Amino acid sequence: MERRSFIQTAIGGIAAAVLPAWAQAQAWPDKPVKWILSQPPGSGPDNVARLLGDRLTAKLGQAVVIDNKPGGQNVIGAQAAARSAPDGYSFYFATTAALVTNSFLFKTMPYDPVKDFVPVAFVAISPFAVLVRAESPIISIQDLIARSKAAPGKLSVGNEGPRTFGGIIARLINARTGMQANLVSYASVSVSVTDLLGGHTDCIVADLASTAQLVRQGKLRLLAVTSAKRLPGWDQTPALAELLPGFEMVGWFGLVAPTGTPQAVISRMGREVNALLGEKEVAERILNVGPIVDPGSAEKFGAFLQDERNRWAQVAKEIGLLPE
Repeated sequence: MERRSFIQTAIGGIAAAVLPAWAQAQAWPDKPVKWILSQPPGSGPDNVARLLGDRLTAKLGQAVVIDNKPGGQNVIGAQAAARSAPDGYSFYFATTAALVTNSFLFKTMPYDPVKDFVPVAFVAISPFAVLVRAESPIISIQDLIARSKAAPGKLSVGNEGPRTFGGIIARLINARTGMQANLVSYASVSVSVTDLLGGHTDCIVADLASTAQLVRQGKLRLLAVTSAKRLPGWDQTPALAELLPGFEMVGWFGLVAPTGTPQAVISRMGREVNALLGEKEVAERILNVGPIVDPGSAEKFGAFLQDERNRWAQVAKEIGLLPE
């Protein structure tokens, strides 16, 4: 009897610990869920987040509200997300800059990208590309490099700025190819595209998510993508790694939550997001925007973040990138 009583007591203790988390996951959500973004409406991350948010609204029975807080090189949105109550109703649809590269750009930040967030789900990679006008005489990435070397400082490469993801990629291409291109900074991708279309620059480095439609419309032409290999749907465009072995510089999207968010809620949201990303129609719609779906668990995302931070430490050293 004593043994049976002990076992029953033990089982009761386990159940008492598990049931609150189970009940919490079952009850959640009972009000709208907010996804904070550091990018403006109409941007690549915003388009992907809204697509997923609409589908999740139907699955969760509560609205997934996209809360855009752009500016400050992702700092404004990341800070707002980090300071949100960890109650399961605020998440951060994060990009590379907020969780990795900002650590190498700023001496101090009002949030800690490591301590303030916990991974929920990896969503997609967002490759960058080297693009020219459709009518440009530059016919390939090799041609671009050759022209730049033949006339040092004359060939212009537009980007979002020396301390943005696109600007860092442009600097890295310059360094690894021996190009001596004139790197021209702009306030945004859209402004750099406008100047490129107007013939004021020779090419730009920009994320594919922001420029894919212009390529499909025949206004821009891809010379190369920054992923490790050619991309689905863009098979005719070489990867820079074919010319520069080991070159891989891609942005990415992932969902994180403020530290302290209940694990049961994190697990539920992670499962729902990954289930959506596994749907062919959803993956294809995201691909049409530009990013490549690459679903992953919270554990996979956490390991990936550590690898990214290590890799970016090496990139920062290579191009002399110092925090300010």
